[in-house]
Amino acid sequence: MLFETFWALVLGFTLSGLVQTFVSKAKMKSVLGDHRPKTVARASFFGMMSSSCSYAASALSKSLFSRGADFTVSMVFMFASTNLVIELGLVLIILIGWQFAAAEFIGGAVMIILLTILLPRLIPIALIESARGSLEDADHEEVMQTSWKSKIKSRRGWKNAAGYTIGDFIMLRKELLIGFVVAGLASTLVPVHFWRALFLTGHGFISVLENAIIGPFIAFISFVCSIGNVPLAAALWFGGITFGGVVAFIFADLLAFPLVMIYRKYYGNKLAIRMSLIFWFVMSLSGLVTEGIFQLLSKIPNHSVHLKVVKHIGWNSTTVLNVVALVVLAVVYWLYKSKGSNQMENEYAQDVVCKMQVRISDAPAKTEHEGKMYYFCSPGCKESFLNEPAKYK
Repeated sequence: MLFETFWALVLGFTLSGLVQTFVSKAKMKSVLGDHRPKTVARASFFGMMSSSCSYAASALSKSLFSRGADFTVSMVFMFASTNLVIELGLVLIILIGWQFAAAEFIGGAVMIILLTILLPRLIPIALIESARGSLEDADHEEVMQTSWKSKIKSRRGWKNAAGYTIGDFIMLRKELLIGFVVAGLASTLVPVHFWRALFLTGHGFISVLENAIIGPFIAFISFVCSIGNVPLAAALWFGGITFGGVVAFIFADLLAFPLVMIYRKYYGNKLAIRMSLIFWFVMSLSGLVTEGIFQLLSKIPNHSVHLKVVKHIGWNSTTVLNVVALVVLAVVYWLYKSKGSNQMENEYAQDVVCKMQVRISDAPAKTEHEGKMYYFCSPGCKESFLNEPAKYK
């Protein structure tokens, strides 16, 4: 899984750093500042062109939201990044069949429509603005006066972007490690029949409904994300799980436990819980709708086709992409380590709790402890520091 998604992780986090550095809040508002159909379509297209990795997509959507994008549109971007990308469709075709690739795009469109309808109606504006206030690096007068063209031509701007990229990597290091390790163990040590036993089969619509509901829950407890959940989805399908159940499971890569913990860190407990429940409902309903569409078209494949086996590690296009990503990461890290001038040190600081980079002039939270100033990405990190300051020195 790490081999398959490494390049996507680097791409996603690097884009996140670039967005945070070069895209102004005012510009982001003008492009993605509402959830009109045209804006939703634009966010869906941007998502399709972005990373397919769930972790990287969550980081980038957070960056968009913190820079002024509409919350609903930010979530649409995240869903499109993981469910409307070409590489995911190719893996589905290889492992299960073209019907599942088509279902991924059709169902992904259904999810985006449902999110656009439900999120503005089920999540209070006050809760969204509270989360934005904890995340956003409020625009300073200097930032507003400096165009992105000027920043992108300066070495300082690229160093700032590298700082955000590495900071996001460090902030999510535990979630990433837990996600990959547990997913690897789940896919190799846990027998497939254990997963199959959790799904009802042979009970008509009751099976269809139960499978679509339980699919996202399996994704939640299996820790599997992004393209990595396709092999397990293939095993479930050939074990007799319904078409809609498999589709809902694949959709639920954004509901894996480590990602829910990331939502909690980004947006706070209340918003993260509401998001997760809405996501679950949307994923399950989209699985049901997609199965209904394919049932009407008589395009649901049978279970008699043998599971295809693909060796993921080897010299192939993914290897080339990973090598390129490794070079990019090395350059980003070099820029990050070389930003130690006094000017840079006075402008930025590192949150000692989550290790995220924050701008000193407009840090969301700060405190003085034993004669030294500390800056934080959110009031939550400040509270953690004040509870155990010795732990973070």
